[in-house]
Amino acid sequence: MNLFSIDTGFFKLDGGAMFGVVPKTIWNKTNPADENNLCTWALRCLLVEDEGRLILIDTGVGDKQDAKFFGHYYLHGDATMDKSLAALGFHRDDITDVFLTHLHFDHVGGAVIREGERLLPRFKNATYWSNQQHWDWAVNPNEREKASFLKENILPIQESGQLKFVAAESGVQFTENIHIRFAYGHTDAMMLPLINYKDKQILYMADMLPSVGHIPLPYVMAYDMFPLTTLTEKKILLTELVEKEIVLFLEHDPVNECCTLQQTEKGIRLKDAFKLAQL
Repeated sequence: MNLFSIDTGFFKLDGGAMFGVVPKTIWNKTNPADENNLCTWALRCLLVEDEGRLILIDTGVGDKQDAKFFGHYYLHGDATMDKSLAALGFHRDDITDVFLTHLHFDHVGGAVIREGERLLPRFKNATYWSNQQHWDWAVNPNEREKASFLKENILPIQESGQLKFVAAESGVQFTENIHIRFAYGHTDAMMLPLINYKDKQILYMADMLPSVGHIPLPYVMAYDMFPLTTLTEKKILLTELVEKEIVLFLEHDPVNECCTLQQTEKGIRLKDAFKLAQL
């Protein structure tokens, strides 16, 4: 098995929304905001090469939205999905599976491209994976979350016939080396891949833990639909990550790709931060 970090650039989100009830005087020390109170975040995906399959976990924002949409999020950086794949010797057509942790625009936007008036899967040879429970939640969104579930990111996947579902329950084995964990606080039935790699386990954190700045328990995003559920899930999960020495792969941390955690007098905190390639 080989794992590759896939850089698709950066975007900006409101710092207060990203840290919920935590005061700016605290979070601004680790994630400094600009003059508009916006913090920079990565759009980092993970590529898994294993047993003849090339599995892409999440797809970034993509490039098909209009200037007005992108103007809200200040996309920047030179990296793109295609450039990052090419740097590794791959092409988008080589991807066999696209695993979508959830269907918010910054995780699924790159799954679909615009060709003229048509919206088509970017990865034409891939099977796209979601789960029925989350899919139903996304295509019939609540008023608070519907700005993150854009139909142009989601419905073309189903219309192409390339969509499949995994069971939305604990204990799901995606491949021999990838086990799926589920979380319900950020959005309904978000999937977290737990990967066996080089005698270690790596958990792709998606929006369960966007960055090392979110490690303390109260640091829960205002974007989460069920923050108390997130708090409960986070407390259980972080304890397990420490006990089992599981590596965290961070999708949105602007600096750190991976980290490990440790128990301290102040609670669970960062132990080491490092690049995926250092494993």
